[in-house]
Amino acid sequence: MADSGASVRPPSSSSRSALARAEQFVWLTARVLEQRRFAYHFIGSRSEGAADAVETALDAYRTGDGGYGHALEPDLRGPVSQPLHAGHALRVLDSIGRCGGQRVERVCRYLTSVSTSDGALPAVLPSQRGYPAAPFVPVVDNPPGELLATGPVVGLLHGNNVWHAWLFRATDFCWQAVESLGMTHPYEVEAAVAFLDGVPDRPRAEAAADRLGRLVREQGLAVLDPKRLDAFPVSPGYAPGEHHFPHDFARVPESVSRAWFTDGEMALSLDHLESEQQDDGGWPVRWRQWAPGSALESRPIVSIDALRTLRAYGRRID
Repeated sequence: MADSGASVRPPSSSSRSALARAEQFVWLTARVLEQRRFAYHFIGSRSEGAADAVETALDAYRTGDGGYGHALEPDLRGPVSQPLHAGHALRVLDSIGRCGGQRVERVCRYLTSVSTSDGALPAVLPSQRGYPAAPFVPVVDNPPGELLATGPVVGLLHGNNVWHAWLFRATDFCWQAVESLGMTHPYEVEAAVAFLDGVPDRPRAEAAADRLGRLVREQGLAVLDPKRLDAFPVSPGYAPGEHHFPHDFARVPESVSRAWFTDGEMALSLDHLESEQQDDGGWPVRWRQWAPGSALESRPIVSIDALRTLRAYGRRID
């Protein structure tokens, strides 16, 4: 008698959904935090229990000064708190509807303590010195405040109706930085978009976004045709192949940056994002890789972001 199991084969990766393939990748490679985030967003309902599990995992990265550390942002290693870690934590809390209350009050006190005289956040504080960090986030004495670190934080806090004394000066800093941008680069634009998507003054935000969108197109910062990558050179200092696409700027259809791109351009961008899922189920990290551990920890984060973007635009992932 023939072996009854001989004809049973596991489904090929090409026959499984993008979500199923990504789930296997997450269980295989991700930190507990990203496992909990994946479960919240894509497995079952977004229940209070699932949100609690994410928040419990995030608490492991909290530091005694009210900030976050312990390589929450994988490119900054070590136990010390940094503004970029705090921004990462706020994005996680926002994604589960927990960006408020005492937990955010603690973060705001931390932000106040590390901001510069103009109310802005440096990307990396000198306390990082002595711990491993990506070469593209240099550690310097007396670092200046930057839109890169400040814009996303201020935008998220405003978007969640958080009010704190620190926000007044920080908001003024962001307005000045966004409205004076000239030659720029994609990550700075993404930080500006995050600010503009959350700030309460919507007419001013839309006017600033319109100007910024023209800069993006004039400077060729977004790849409008993925089949013609050579026509859109990466920005100076970026890694080879570190291109940015319309979906990187407009991660949800409601973003002010969605108006920068035609429906056809956005469709091509989303097609490209779908095609980037790799054989192991995860999406690649496009920025410069400098250590195996940080690369491994970053890919599940990038993969969750990719799935959330595709779903936000109505692309089928399951």
